[in-house]
Amino acid sequence: MVSETPSSRLQLIVFALVSASFANVYITQPVLPVLQQEFGADMVTVSLTVSAVILGMALSNLPFGSLADRLSIKPIILTGGLMVALCSIAAALVHDLRMLIATRFVQGIFIPALTTCLAAYLARTLPVERLSIVMGSYVSATVLGGLGGRLLGGWVHPPLHWRYAFISAAAFILAATIAAIRGLPPDRQHGKTLSSTTGYLALLRRRELWGFFFCAAGSFSIFSSVFNYLPFRLTGSPFHFPTGVITLLYLSYIVGIFMGPTAGRFSNRHGSGKTLITGSLVLGLSLGIIMLPFIAAVVCGLLGVCAGFFAVHASAVGALNRRLSGGQGRANALYVLFYYLGGWGGITLSGFAYTHWGWNGVVLLCLLLVIVPLTAGIGEMNYRKRRMLQSSGK
Repeated sequence: MVSETPSSRLQLIVFALVSASFANVYITQPVLPVLQQEFGADMVTVSLTVSAVILGMALSNLPFGSLADRLSIKPIILTGGLMVALCSIAAALVHDLRMLIATRFVQGIFIPALTTCLAAYLARTLPVERLSIVMGSYVSATVLGGLGGRLLGGWVHPPLHWRYAFISAAAFILAATIAAIRGLPPDRQHGKTLSSTTGYLALLRRRELWGFFFCAAGSFSIFSSVFNYLPFRLTGSPFHFPTGVITLLYLSYIVGIFMGPTAGRFSNRHGSGKTLITGSLVLGLSLGIIMLPFIAAVVCGLLGVCAGFFAVHASAVGALNRRLSGGQGRANALYVLFYYLGGWGGITLSGFAYTHWGWNGVVLLCLLLVIVPLTAGIGEMNYRKRRMLQSSGK
């Protein structure tokens, strides 16, 4: 049984598999200018090496969520781990940008086999008191995995040898997959959750949940756009930074490890609405700071963007689940679907904005998108006030 597995061992397995999975997503992000030169392509096209992965994850998230309810976890993880590793090896070997983008898209399709399915397995097999602890490792792994992939692609390996980063990522994902296959307890609960009456369409008919879904899309669109086009900004005037220095700025991402729990405590005390509004305002202020042509402003702006984004993200997820009396798995799968569609759309639209209006065009687009989580926060505050009035009326 899962409940009999030592907590530290299970946390380590979860942390390793999730972080290795997310490391594959962002490998090319810090070396996009290098890819642009190597393949002789424009920045929008080379950015597809990141957004194609995110699109693949978005499209396969719901199907894999359904498979996780029907099949045992180990065959799913084994298939996903092998496919992600094979795509990493293929990405290291191809010499055509279109093939690189295609392999990244296929890689994205199989990453939810290692992340969404693992989360579903944990949710249905762990007791409540252990689930929150192990899922804490899960969330931290998504943050460190994203950071690790960026460091792997732009700092650990010399940028001009970005192909080696894919080989390393393949080795990491294979090791984590083997550890999960050997270390995860048998999944005896699969197939027992199919009687749930709350389907995807029923959840989408609940208009009060739309704000959280759009909040996921809008906030991740901002976050992805800033970090995806930051290398182009910093390699140009007035900075002219090398890739290694640019990659180190991604360390600001680590703010997410601390901001998630902090936002949760703030929400418990002041409400999710105020947390969403505060996070949105921090995002907007930080985007204004990051436009200034000074490295200190860029660093402060990145830290603020990370703090605001993770505050919004953690608060929206918590508020969504508090609204539900059933169908939590499917509701969270929908949230992730909107989340990654927002990331893909943000990167794509910001690419055109950068092409026509430069870095300021990207930031202005992101400032416009801040309206989405801000509106969701106002809606959540109004909802809470109505509930309090109804309670006092009784």
